[in-house]
Amino acid sequence: MESAVLSRIGLAGLAVMGQNLALNIAEKGFPISVYNRTTSKVDETVSRASDEGSLPVSGHHSPREFVLSIRRPRSIILLVKAGNPVDQTISALLPFLDPGDSIIDGGNEWYELTERRQREAASHGLLYLGMGVSGGEDGARHGPSLMPGGHLQAYKNVEEILVRAAAQVDDGPCVTFVGEGGAGNFVKMVHNGIEYGDMQLIAEAYDVLRSAGGLSNSEIAAVFEEWNRGELESFLVEITADIFCVPDEHSGGELVDKILDKTGMKGTGKWTVQQAAELSIAAPTIAASLDSRYLSGLKDERVAAAEVLKQAGMESGLLSGRSIDKKKLIDDVRQALYASKICSYAQGMNLLRAKSEEKGWNLNLGELARIWKGGCIIRARFLDRIKKAYERNRGLANLIVDPEFAREMVQRQAAWRRVVGLAVEVGISTPGMCASLAYFDTYRRARLPANLVQAQRDYFGAHTYERVDHPGSFHTEWSKIARKTKSGAAGVFN
Repeated sequence: MESAVLSRIGLAGLAVMGQNLALNIAEKGFPISVYNRTTSKVDETVSRASDEGSLPVSGHHSPREFVLSIRRPRSIILLVKAGNPVDQTISALLPFLDPGDSIIDGGNEWYELTERRQREAASHGLLYLGMGVSGGEDGARHGPSLMPGGHLQAYKNVEEILVRAAAQVDDGPCVTFVGEGGAGNFVKMVHNGIEYGDMQLIAEAYDVLRSAGGLSNSEIAAVFEEWNRGELESFLVEITADIFCVPDEHSGGELVDKILDKTGMKGTGKWTVQQAAELSIAAPTIAASLDSRYLSGLKDERVAAAEVLKQAGMESGLLSGRSIDKKKLIDDVRQALYASKICSYAQGMNLLRAKSEEKGWNLNLGELARIWKGGCIIRARFLDRIKKAYERNRGLANLIVDPEFAREMVQRQAAWRRVVGLAVEVGISTPGMCASLAYFDTYRRARLPANLVQAQRDYFGAHTYERVDHPGSFHTEWSKIARKTKSGAAGVFN
């Protein structure tokens, strides 16, 4: 018979995210055992637990001691770097685990690796979850959005803990069992892709306000604060307002102006775009945000290009000096940002639906929107309305055609076009807003110039084409008929 002093759950991997999640779980009343290969991290976590209210955290310096300190059936969360470190941690713990125990990987892992580990775990009688965790360090400590997928029983074993530890919103905790296999990791990956798009669109709004509108950092801070009280209310808009208020302690002015314009990334955005391509799902806003990060990384090349083009006669700075109505521009940019964000979320949701259909995951898009309402990086006011859109129509083809969102897109399109047009005119790159607008304009048109592309493909590759007036596939000898036609036309004019 096991001792009553055994922990309810374990957590291995004690970087800041791991420490904070462990303290969060302990604070909710669940005794937790912690382990890290670097033992100083274990001691640091136990010390923090003591300092933050004598929380029930027990530290362990060996895998055996760690595993045996947890009540059966054991559930162990891993918060280590994705890839080989996960396999190494599992290998260290495996000799001491028993059939029925569960492993929960909370990292940003590629979903197919999770599915491979699930199969390996099953061969040892173990259960496995791949769980997306969003919210950063603060979310981990005070309530993240959790996206667990894999073995349902593994989720049931820790459901009480995750429900308490997750962020809480008006309609429940920000956690749900996502689906089987690697569904949890895939959903978190798409969440991150949407996050890429969100951040890029906000950066473009800032650039237009600053470069075309001439707004100061303090004015931009005030604008974002105002926007965060309306339809654009979100975590990213909120923190953006804060960023413009932080002074540079080294050389005066605001810190944001001293930061190198070169964006890093960890790979989930690239995975999202790759998956969209493989599933034939258009995700141009997310792809544009990824391309923008790649281009930002070419800092030296961009500096050199600016000089070469200047010598070739290119004006530096704005390409038009026309006067700008600041108040009108601010309102236009607000509307353009909102409409562009809806397109980005629509692309992410369509990608989730396509993968769900391919894998048989039966993802509930409305429920995913709900658990993103709190804790996570893309949390935003309109996620509640996205949830309701999918509740009204679970088979909704695209957020753009939900009656409420359709009305809003139509109302905002004029402002959206003015912002994109202004940016093009004055030479400010807005790839995210342009991609979103192109997505909207392409999706709303009943007929596209793809008929010409199909004709071209049939001309050079005999790929055939379909007609609008007759069923079936057709092929035309374009070159022969064109020569004959042109020859006959030439005879008429001679």
